Amino acid sequence: MTLIDLTVPSLRQRGLDSLPVAIIGAGPIGLAAAANLVERGIDFVIYESGDEVGANIRQWGHTRLFSPWRHVVDPASQRLLEPTGWRLPSPDRLPTGAELVEQYLEPLARLEPIASRIHTGAAIVAVTRQGMDRTRTARRAQTPFLLRVRTAAGVDEFTARAVIDASGTYDHPNSLASSGLEPLGLADVAGRVSHALPDVLGRDRAAFAGRHITVVGAGHSAANTLIALAELAEHEVGTRVDWLIRNANAVRVTTSDDDELAARATIGRRVDALVASGRITVVDRFEIVRLARSEDGVRLIGARDGELVEHETDIVVNATGFRPNLDILREIRLELDEIVEAPKRLAPLIDPNVHSCGTVEPHGFAELQHPEPGFFLAGMKSYGRAPTFLLATGYEQVRSITAWLGGDVAAASQVELVLPATGVCSTGGSAASGCC
Repeated sequence: MTLIDLTVPSLRQRGLDSLPVAIIGAGPIGLAAAANLVERGIDFVIYESGDEVGANIRQWGHTRLFSPWRHVVDPASQRLLEPTGWRLPSPDRLPTGAELVEQYLEPLARLEPIASRIHTGAAIVAVTRQGMDRTRTARRAQTPFLLRVRTAAGVDEFTARAVIDASGTYDHPNSLASSGLEPLGLADVAGRVSHALPDVLGRDRAAFAGRHITVVGAGHSAANTLIALAELAEHEVGTRVDWLIRNANAVRVTTSDDDELAARATIGRRVDALVASGRITVVDRFEIVRLARSEDGVRLIGARDGELVEHETDIVVNATGFRPNLDILREIRLELDEIVEAPKRLAPLIDPNVHSCGTVEPHGFAELQHPEPGFFLAGMKSYGRAPTFLLATGYEQVRSITAWLGGDVAAASQVELVLPATGVCSTGGSAASGCC
C-alpha cells in the first residue's frame, strides 16, 4: 500500500486536531486502538512493519493461547464487527495464534474505516517532534509528532497529533547471557540459535528432528516448546531435549491449582511429568557467559556456583523472554521505571515480584502518560520486561487512551477490568507465553 503524505503546510494555523493519531503496530492492541478511535470519530494511521496484520503472532501461530475467546476480543472491535455478521467464536474455546489472526484480526482489519488507514511493510525507525529534538521545550506540546518510516520505496517522514506505540516485544528477545548482554560468541553460532516458540511439530520440524536441543528459559514460552519437543522425540529417533535454567527450579512455570486459565494451570505439571520420566533433562543453576562452535553444534560456557561449566548441544532455543525496543524513541521524553522499563506510574502495579497476571490493577491513560504529551506505550511494550500482560489489559489501556485523546476525561478515568484469577505468569513476556 502506498503511504500518504500527511504533512500539513499550515500546521500551526490549523492545529494538531487536523492530524491523525499514529498507531505503531497492527497486532491485537494496535487494531483495538483503531477500533476505539473509529467509535470516537478520530482519524488515525496504522504503521505495521510486517507484510500483514498480526505479523508477530503469525510467527507463533501454531501455539494455543491460555485464554479463551471471551478474554481475547476487544469490546470496541466486537461492536464494529458484529454488524457485518461476524460472531464471537465459541467463548470458552482456546484459540491458537493463527486462529486469533484469521478469525478475528483479519476480519477487523478488513473493515473499511480501518483497512483504508493501515500501511503494512512500514517500519517506524524513529519518533520525534517536528523540528525538535528531546532537549527543546518551548511549544513542545503544540508541535506535531514526526515519524520516520521505512518502506520498500525508501524512507519518508509523516506527522501526527499523537502516537500510540503498540509494537510489542516479540522481535526483541532477552539475552541468553545472565548479564543481560548478548553472550560472547553469539555471532559465530547464530545459525544454531532459534527464537522462542519454534514450530517444531510443523514448519520447523526438519530443523529439530533427530537433534540434541537445549531450551533456555524458565517461563511458559520454554514450557510450550519443551512439551512440543518431547512429542517430537516420540516420533523422531535421536531427538534429545535438555532444559537449561539459571536457578535451582523454574518457579514461573508453576501456577496455582485455582488458576481460572486451566490450560496454563496444567502446563507446569506436564513439564514436571516429562522431567520425572526422563524425557526432558534439566540442567539447572547454569549462568551462560559465552557461546562457541563445537564439532557438530554449540558449546554453552558458563558458571555454576562459581565454577566453570560447559554444555554441548546441536540447537539452542532462546526462550528467555522479551524486552521493549526503545531505540526508536531516543528523541521522545520517556519516564520509565529503572528496573522493568515500564512507564513509571505503571511499574508498581505490574511488578512481577508482587503481581501475577490476574492481580494487576486496572490502569489507563493516567498511568501510561510520559513527559511527552500525547505519546503512549500500550500493550506488551508498556509492560517493559514485566511478564504479567494480558490482552484484556491492553484493550482497556487503549480504550482509556483514546477516550483521553477525544477529550472525554471522565470515560478515560473510569478504568474497569475484571481479569481471571491466575497464578504466577511467564517470564516470556509475550502473548504466546501465556499472558493473554
